Amino acid sequence: MDGNRELVLTGVTKDFSGLRALDGVDLRLSQGEILGLIGPNGSGKTTLINVVTGILPATSGTISAGGVDITNKPAHRIARVGLARTFQTIRLFRELSVHENVEVAAVSVGLSRTLARSRAASILEEMGLSEWANMSAGALPYGLERRGEVARALALEPVFLLLDEPAAGLNEEESDELLTTLAALPASKKLGLLIVDHDMRLIMRLCHRLHVLSYGKTIGWGTPEQVRVLPAVVEAYLGSASTRRD
Repeated sequence: MDGNRELVLTGVTKDFSGLRALDGVDLRLSQGEILGLIGPNGSGKTTLINVVTGILPATSGTISAGGVDITNKPAHRIARVGLARTFQTIRLFRELSVHENVEVAAVSVGLSRTLARSRAASILEEMGLSEWANMSAGALPYGLERRGEVARALALEPVFLLLDEPAAGLNEEESDELLTTLAALPASKKLGLLIVDHDMRLIMRLCHRLHVLSYGKTIGWGTPEQVRVLPAVVEAYLGSASTRRD
């Protein structure tokens, strides 16, 4: 699996008791790329991340990462192939320090405590969190908690990192700081980044490409400049969402 790897979804469908949450989705993410997954609430964005990372099984279709078929594999096996994700709801261990949260993640992928400690320190510096390393994660300001979630995911050394609304609840200044940090990750960490967020100001400036879902179906894709003028996308989403931060 040398060279540039890809995360590839082909015809992925997910049904819930007769409701089709994903309907034949084809999607491709390359190392070094930032892909924005956008769409109205209920369009299937988080469901897609859950299916890719093994939280939910796909009803049909295939998913591969770096040429390895990961369709409906257990979450821990998918993680070993190089996928990591964050959640809409912050899941830091609040009683542990910020550094310990990241260190624990590094240990979970087989690093010794010494190497895990070193990796955690490096990632916290890169994420602008060194100053708060010894603070209890539960005492962090909200915006820094969001960064802590990303830092912990990075400790897993993913090839593909999937972020579910990392800018949720951030003010404009915090969103700008997050954008600067995320924009550097594909090159510095050699990873592909998929980001779901309603902060269209961030999405339009950060992402190389966009993939748009509505009612579980793909309704558009391309560069931000191409997507913002697609009639189906404007009607379903951008016409109302591009002027606000949900």
